[in-house]
Amino acid sequence: MFDINISKLRFWEKEITALKPKRNGKKTRFYSDKDIQIIKQIVFLINEQHLTLEGVNKKLSERQDEISRQQEIYERLMNVRTRLKGILKQINKKESKR
Repeated sequence: MFDINISKLRFWEKEITALKPKRNGKKTRFYSDKDIQIIKQIVFLINEQHLTLEGVNKKLSERQDEISRQQEIYERLMNVRTRLKGILKQINKKESKR
């Protein structure tokens, strides 16, 4: 789902106050849909917004709905970019046949 390793996830759990998965008596972690959404937002804020963990904590405490909106816009733009690259390839193929 996300390209992060377990040690990074555990580190984030210690450093990011919004990420607190539930645990059972054996300390097994259970990630809710909300936890998954927070992880998705963390990945976006670190990889695309280039924030530090301190910045991530601040953003998550301010407005999660704003982060979700930015993330959705980013994903749409990446989809448009992919489609445009495909169109450009088709145009280049047609022109090379001439």
